[in-house]
Amino acid sequence: MVKIAYDYQTFTVQKYGGISRYFHQLTKHISKTKHSAEIFSPLYINNYIHNLPKELVHGKFVDAKYIDKIPKKSRIIGGMNRSLSKKQLDLFNPDIVHETFYSKHKTYKKAKCTVITVYDMIHELFDYYLPPHHKGWDEKKDAINRADHIICISDHTRKDLIELFDVGIDKTSVVHLGYERSETIETIENNKPDDQRPFLLYVGWREWYKNFKPFLKSISGSKSIMNDFDIVAFGGGEFTLEEVKLMTELGFRNGQVRQISGSDKLLAKYYSQARAFIFPSLYEGFGLPPLEAMSYNCPVISSNASCMPEVIGDAAEYFDPNSLDEMLKSVEKTVYSDSRINELVLLGKQQIEKYSWQKCASETLSIYESII
Repeated sequence: MVKIAYDYQTFTVQKYGGISRYFHQLTKHISKTKHSAEIFSPLYINNYIHNLPKELVHGKFVDAKYIDKIPKKSRIIGGMNRSLSKKQLDLFNPDIVHETFYSKHKTYKKAKCTVITVYDMIHELFDYYLPPHHKGWDEKKDAINRADHIICISDHTRKDLIELFDVGIDKTSVVHLGYERSETIETIENNKPDDQRPFLLYVGWREWYKNFKPFLKSISGSKSIMNDFDIVAFGGGEFTLEEVKLMTELGFRNGQVRQISGSDKLLAKYYSQARAFIFPSLYEGFGLPPLEAMSYNCPVISSNASCMPEVIGDAAEYFDPNSLDEMLKSVEKTVYSDSRINELVLLGKQQIEKYSWQKCASETLSIYESII
């Protein structure tokens, strides 16, 4: 039996989020095997692990609103968790500590192996977009250098890691993330918004490498698209003054480009209603939104950069994200063709079957077993 411990780092900063969901799923699935997987976070704000069986989580849930009141909260809470979790880990005596984020310091020195997961190399590849205080992410370099093994969430991420940090390939493995739909199609079908014009859907953060502004510029070049479709940007915060100004300059009508925020259930409704989901990103470590779209029968039109072809396969209409003309041609080719829409929906259903958290956990567990 292998004893695996996941540390406190991500669970003290994320109420919800992709990284904490990943470790929640690993704990959930591996704990059902003959092996032991437990989380050691004396204080945590994360809602995912709050719903795990109590015996799997060594810690106390604290409402984030109380932690937010603490000055220099990250340093103070992190220091408390580092100290308190050592006592818990001494009792557990893990074979492997899988650190849930990047730190200068090893979580537990007595473990046989320390593992980390690298999600992307965005900060290194796009550092010219970052403010000065975000450059030179030393914690990440330190964590990578001292880890006994590194799991990457795509082949493309591993390739970038090896090239940028000169890491030996034998020290790395690739395990794709899993995916599971949060809402049933039946639930969504019974709760459709009925006051929408036809729209194209964009999801998530909109700055720098996400390529949202070039996407708007591309769309504005088509009279038919401008006449026939709205744009819904889900999540990512309210539009900035710069974005609003750009929309006006490009000729979008008032309210034609809308920003919507809300729950996963609301997002599922928009996926199910969109004519297509647009993913113009210049770089992703894995890219879950296209899989989300596929799971709700929403056709995907995607950038062909970084890991997108690896993860999405044939289930998208691709374009070069650096070419506004190619982006527009891909959108027009898809949204005005019912046959292409239906083809992409079918291909999406087939592609999504390749990803599950059970598979992700099983492959991760195989890596743990191989490095002990």
